[in-house]
Amino acid sequence: MQTIGLIGGITPQSTIMYYEVLNELAAKEFGAKHSCKVIINALDFGEVSRLQTEGRWDLLDAITVDAAKSLEQAGAGLIVICANTMHLCIDAITKKVKIPVIHIAEATAQKVVKQNIKKVALLGTKYTMEKPFFKDILKTYGVETIIPNESDRDIIHNVIYDELSKGLLLDASKKAYLKIIKNLEQQGVEGVILGCTEIPLLINQDDVTVPVFDTTTIHAIKAFELAKISVLTF
Repeated sequence: MQTIGLIGGITPQSTIMYYEVLNELAAKEFGAKHSCKVIINALDFGEVSRLQTEGRWDLLDAITVDAAKSLEQAGAGLIVICANTMHLCIDAITKKVKIPVIHIAEATAQKVVKQNIKKVALLGTKYTMEKPFFKDILKTYGVETIIPNESDRDIIHNVIYDELSKGLLLDASKKAYLKIIKNLEQQGVEGVILGCTEIPLLINQDDVTVPVFDTTTIHAIKAFELAKISVLTF
């Protein structure tokens, strides 16, 4: 099995989730004593968050490219960016490394269409909800994306950065998220994409009546499946 390279630290909580899922998959696939071969390059979320706020995506491109190149040089066979929003840097990365970079939106879209869902709600940071990188990929799969209204987007974004990124799970925030999801269901969405890798800490399938797509788990599973394939097939 190939070694999986993780660009992590964005946030530490989501990186832990990826590591846990990958090791659970390895134990299930190869036996209880086994773990997944992983290399982690953890970024400083404080720096990443500041540069996002400042709109310095040029610097974020440079930081993530350096991280990806170091993972490739260390022997990773493929790369996973452990954050939805930072897939805004994926084009810069793919130009500078020779190994595959697994796109979280591609993996999620494939999962959505398998359930014959044509209209989804997308929750995440403002960058993920408002910029087209995730929605455009869903569109190529024939899936329509609905995002919350502006005030609800503010709530979702602030909870991610002020609470979930710090590991804080508040009942009031969960209730606010579920209210937003209920409003989106009334707009006809057939599923909900948890398009921030920390949201599954707060919301899961048991909380919602329509199908929930946990991008963290979906992404990790896709990477694990591809890591089992010989590098010669890429």
